[in-house]
Amino acid sequence: MDRTTGIFVDGIGAAAASSGVLTPLQGRIFALLYLQDRPLSLDDVAAELQQSKSNVSVNIRGLIDWHLVRRVPVPGSRKDHYEAATNFWRVMQEIMERRFRWAVRQVLAAATEAEHDLGETGGRSEAAYARERIGGLRAFFAAVDAGIGAFTQGHPVDPETIKGVIPLAAARARRRG
Repeated sequence: MDRTTGIFVDGIGAAAASSGVLTPLQGRIFALLYLQDRPLSLDDVAAELQQSKSNVSVNIRGLIDWHLVRRVPVPGSRKDHYEAATNFWRVMQEIMERRFRWAVRQVLAAATEAEHDLGETGGRSEAAYARERIGGLRAFFAAVDAGIGAFTQGHPVDPETIKGVIPLAAARARRRG
């Protein structure tokens, strides 16, 4: 591997390590494939990255699941060959929908359940405080969920959704200050 490719491969591997989506090796595999002008076989990838073929195979399957790599046929070869995706808009839509939106919806479900439980506790001041705090959190994460939904569908984010959350947070900060 030439110096430029090595710098890119190692840099993308390091970025992947902190992404919460990919492993460092998956980042390195993607980067290597991305800079190639032809699809590479598992043998080629394993040799370039000095990894075992089985390790590369397992990691490529993960990249295929994320739509970052695809298997492509090479005429005259019975081996599997791979190339990196180049439609980053589609890749980010997939990552946002599958990774981040799930977490956002978990927060919304917890907030909804807690609010429901608070509704059964009556009007105690502690309950009113908790209700206000949970309501603010739910409003924020509902706006994030709407934004992710718009992004994954290729639509603009409705500014009114965001405007409704920002004054809510500012008003709470003023009351504390």
